[in-house]
Amino acid sequence: MQSQAFLPMAFLGAAIAICITNWVNVVLLLLYIKFSSSCKKTWVGLSMESFHNIPQFLKLAFPSTVMVCLESWTFEVMVFLSGALPNPALQTSVLSICINVLGSFWMIPFGVSVAGSTRISNELGAGYPNAAYVAVLVTLMMAFTCGVVEFGLIISVWKVWGKAFSNVHQVVSYVSSMTPVLAIAVFVDAFQTTLQGVARGCGWQKLGAYVNLGSFYLVGIPLSALLAFVFHMNGQGLFLGLVTTLIVQVVCFLFVTWRTDWEKEVNKAAIRVGGTGVQDNTLPLLV
Repeated sequence: MQSQAFLPMAFLGAAIAICITNWVNVVLLLLYIKFSSSCKKTWVGLSMESFHNIPQFLKLAFPSTVMVCLESWTFEVMVFLSGALPNPALQTSVLSICINVLGSFWMIPFGVSVAGSTRISNELGAGYPNAAYVAVLVTLMMAFTCGVVEFGLIISVWKVWGKAFSNVHQVVSYVSSMTPVLAIAVFVDAFQTTLQGVARGCGWQKLGAYVNLGSFYLVGIPLSALLAFVFHMNGQGLFLGLVTTLIVQVVCFLFVTWRTDWEKEVNKAAIRVGGTGVQDNTLPLLV
């Protein structure tokens, strides 16, 4: 009763709070762009010239949107599928908890991927293929470090972390049984998130959309359904299918990254921005 009196809006209040937070974020970013000295050279106000390259922008923006949506929607599909399992209340609760934890840990490698994407695209646009390649290596090493730390953190609280979400013994026990799979998913997800950042930095959004389409919808979801409903592995089967999807993504993106000719990527970037292509390839790297 006390909790209801303290939070009378319940889930509606949480949704409203998230909405307000997002709009506050928008306003603060606009104020920063308007008044920060860091943006004086990058923001000079609206003009007709700013609309000239919209078609080129959309060629990257649309497949990038598809790339992100195909991945995000898969997690929602997993929750829907868990509702068709025996004891759906338990299955949906545990899978939602695991996906929530996976999403929380995802924020760290996502930050690394954004930084890597920016650095790689800057080096390609400046015409330095070696520097772009080293930026890729540094980004992947940081992803590995994030994955190891996150894996160790989840394993270290194997038996107790479910209590942060529920005091129901059945839920806590089920969450504990999912921990090894979740830890592996977090480790692999650190790599695939970072590799998607590399893909965005290189302008491979269309390729990324195809990889996500194939890995999630041709491999992940069918395999999850097979393990959960045919082999009766329930929520663990759904999550194992998801882990397999992440592994397929990592293999595909690693193969493309390993086979990349960085001088060709520099020339492609030069075409996009109207530059001159490869510059001095012996320039000190990551200065």
